[in-house]
Amino acid sequence: QVHLVESGGGSVQSGGSLTLSCSAPGYTFNDYAMAWFRQAPGKDREFVAAISFDGSSTFYVDSVKGRFTISRGNIKNTIYLQMNSLKSEDTAVYLCTIRTGAKTGYDVASYDYWGQGTQVTVSS
Repeated sequence: QVHLVESGGGSVQSGGSLTLSCSAPGYTFNDYAMAWFRQAPGKDREFVAAISFDGSSTFYVDSVKGRFTISRGNIKNTIYLQMNSLKSEDTAVYLCTIRTGAKTGYDVASYDYWGQGTQVTVSS
């Protein structure tokens, strides 16, 4: 069991920036691919960004390309999501997730453990 904890959410105006963090106290991420998803009220959970186990490869949903950056921290049990030029449609609960098995893909079923999420609200 992996306990993931997200932080860094908040309320910003359109065009603003936030940086989300995800950590797992006592656990090292560096063997596993990880990702961020988001879920807005009444909508399905949506893939946002993913990063490979060693940080050499990243992948983004089209709607955030050029605005969001996923990265691994120097502390090996932390990943980040830098979000710039935020828009009202980015408003959602953002969830960190990790793939510990041999699955592939960027859908919900491809990941094994999830955090509780952190709320991001962007006002226009």
